[in-house]
Amino acid sequence: MKKFYIFTVLLASILILQACSKHSGTVPTRGPAPEREIARMQYSVQVGAFAVLDNAVRLMSQLERMGVEAYYFRDQDQLYKVRFGNYPSYQAARSNATNLQARGIISNFFIILPESYSVARIPRTGVNHVRQEIVRTAHSFIGVPYRWGGETRESGFDCSGLTMVVYRQNGLNLPRVSRYQFRAGRPVNLRSIQKGDLVFFATGSPGRVSHVGIYIGRNRFIHAPSTGSNVRIEQLSNPYFSSRFMGARTYL
Repeated sequence: MKKFYIFTVLLASILILQACSKHSGTVPTRGPAPEREIARMQYSVQVGAFAVLDNAVRLMSQLERMGVEAYYFRDQDQLYKVRFGNYPSYQAARSNATNLQARGIISNFFIILPESYSVARIPRTGVNHVRQEIVRTAHSFIGVPYRWGGETRESGFDCSGLTMVVYRQNGLNLPRVSRYQFRAGRPVNLRSIQKGDLVFFATGSPGRVSHVGIYIGRNRFIHAPSTGSNVRIEQLSNPYFSSRFMGARTYL
């Protein structure tokens, strides 16, 4: 049994190395990374406090059908809430929310200010604090059956919806789809990966990013497997993921 365990660990390690080698052009190990900076969130609107997840999903889907980009999350009080929009000013956010309220789409609301996000506190608390907050936010979704209305798994939105929400809750305007998230970040190799970085995989067509998770340390990441499945922790050394690894990206 001990020999079998050692063999399994070695095999998983080889698969990770092969994946890194195969995609070395995507995840460089030498030289300076290209300078990219992801935009920060401005003013958003928060509504609802639902004990039932379906109610939050229903409101989110209704807003999405109206062309309002929205997402739900489970707050520290264990209630599901919905946020929408990324407005350039407080007045713009309030005007849009008031309009939706007058039409009976939403009820009470409040405005999320840019300075309330963890990324806004970097000058005082440092980047590592944001990384810890990203991991903490990701942990809050564990066990949640993540789903996104009419979106399909093939779009990569189930998994990237989770990473998008976690980052936006911390003040970073991460793109919505996994392949765009991959392009937006700075490449890091596995020796340099830190908590809060994103890890990407080709779970569909070979060589094409289609899945993403949030690295939380100790060779583990949090991800949303598919529509209706619960958000959970996975090991990077899992042969399924190590053989499909496309690289890691950082945004801090």
